Amino acid sequence: MTPPTPAVRDRVLSLPSTELPAYIYDLAALRAHAATVRDALPERVELYYAAKANPEPEILGALGPYVDGYEVSSGGELAHVAKAVPGRPLAFGGPGKTPDEVTAALEQGVERFHVESEYELGMLAELARRVVPGRRVAVLARVNLPVGDGSLAGSSLAMGGRPTPFGMDPARAEPVIRQLADGAYPQLELRGIHAHLASGLQAAQQVAVAESVVSWATGLGVRLDEVNVGGGMHVDYGDPQRRFDWAAYGTGLARLTERHPELTLRIEPGRALTAYCGWYATEVLDVKHSHGEEFAVVRGGTHHLRTPATKGHDQPCSVLPVDAWPHPWPRPAAEGGTVTLAGQLCTPKDVLARRVPAAGLRAADRVAFALAGAYAWNISHHEFLMHPRPGFHFLDTAG
Repeated sequence: MTPPTPAVRDRVLSLPSTELPAYIYDLAALRAHAATVRDALPERVELYYAAKANPEPEILGALGPYVDGYEVSSGGELAHVAKAVPGRPLAFGGPGKTPDEVTAALEQGVERFHVESEYELGMLAELARRVVPGRRVAVLARVNLPVGDGSLAGSSLAMGGRPTPFGMDPARAEPVIRQLADGAYPQLELRGIHAHLASGLQAAQQVAVAESVVSWATGLGVRLDEVNVGGGMHVDYGDPQRRFDWAAYGTGLARLTERHPELTLRIEPGRALTAYCGWYATEVLDVKHSHGEEFAVVRGGTHHLRTPATKGHDQPCSVLPVDAWPHPWPRPAAEGGTVTLAGQLCTPKDVLARRVPAAGLRAADRVAFALAGAYAWNISHHEFLMHPRPGFHFLDTAG
């Protein structure tokens, strides 16, 4: 079991059934975690939050004092984040940018563009000439680097180091970078290199990837001010108490910045910043027996919290018993020691956690699913079966 913070527990138990399911975010816990991350990083390492992980305005605002900026990957994210945290630096990344999105980003004054292809570079140059004449737009060329030392072996999701739609092959990127450096695109300024290669890596692997990226970038023989080594820090859904070693990662990055005093490094974590502050709270509707196993059907399901179905894991959770039973019909209860928690959808894939130790679980008991602060509500298929949307609660015990 993964118990919620006291503030979250109190809120889960205080909500009436009609207000469940609900997402509950502990903003004080988020601030404390973000401060720990910030303190672990060297001075010349900038921290941008990847807004795709959780773009709730309250989340973006709570992170404000601890991040140097925000990374957005669509025109929609751009408009949303710019409104939620006005005046903060933005970096525009992601493949498949449209001319309208790039135009909006130029008009918004985006600080950095992560260019993913030769086509995108030409589009950006022409639109910059039209939209912001006389202004040089800062560019980081995104490169899909091969990493041959095994540092990507533990990756749960690879965006580089193999054939992917992300970034440019090094052989194609090099002439593009040299053209930028030589002034072939007077509207654009080569600021550096971007290489987000994988997600789900531990600190030692992340440091090795960063070293590989910086080594390649500095070997180009052109002036670079920045290298963005991406995000992808590991979040362990099977063992939520085991967190990414930010101290070791910061130490490794410090060694790297000491060897390259001319460079500013940038990282773009998302999940590893916000996953721990969020909880998906619901209640048990029914407990049933099927072919020797027990299932608890809860309000909601993977149409609200798609993470376990997407990643193929069991979402960590905690059962909060409720003594009251307001109905005249019998109250179903689990008879064995473990129960599989499933949602309301008409598909066997709507499973949130399998064989959870929950002896005596009853209908009307509450369940709080942990690590629901990233890639949860915002990646879920909300309209399937048209169940009601969850509520949203942002707790701030710091005031």
